[in-house]
Amino acid sequence: MTELTYLILRLAFVLVLWIFVLAVMYALRSDLFGAPVKRLQDRGNGAGNTPPQGVPAPQLAAAGQVSSPTTPAQGVGGSAHPDPAGDTAGYGAGLGADELPSAGTAGPARTLMITSGVANGTAITLDEETVTIGRSPQSTLVIVDEYTSTRHAQLSRSENGRSNSGWELTDLDSTNGTKVDGKRITGTVPLPTFTPVTIGTTTFELRP
Repeated sequence: MTELTYLILRLAFVLVLWIFVLAVMYALRSDLFGAPVKRLQDRGNGAGNTPPQGVPAPQLAAAGQVSSPTTPAQGVGGSAHPDPAGDTAGYGAGLGADELPSAGTAGPARTLMITSGVANGTAITLDEETVTIGRSPQSTLVIVDEYTSTRHAQLSRSENGRSNSGWELTDLDSTNGTKVDGKRITGTVPLPTFTPVTIGTTTFELRP
């Protein structure tokens, strides 16, 4: 092989190496800082309350489309920071379905209402079978803050009458956990209406 051929091969190798390094850096950036945030909209009427201007991160948004339901997987890219809400009784052990607060007397839930966080007061119509929550842009409800995992939690319709709201909540092995009425849950539990759910710095509840 000629000297020119060796030079071309070296340049090609360096180029491929740089492409690999840039791809790794992009993946790390997406995992650490989350994906670009979309404007939160009321999926029932196509328009929702836009988070106030000038509010710093964390930011929260709802994707315009729902991704196909998938098998719950371990949380990816969750931050190792401590839970901002602080430790509570039973935090490490987790909370099972039988230990949840008693369900209310309201009818089936039709709305997800955000009660704290950047998008406080925003309502999202529950018109899908599954609502995914996390930092991933494919999530139905996108929450971008350092305490939320890429795939954090999932709401699914309950068909066995376990919940008065008609919905169940699953924590997808998130790093900082999902709290129902101030208590960290494990696995899938029924979610009554008007029961606060805390994920990162955002709190929401289901309403009729």
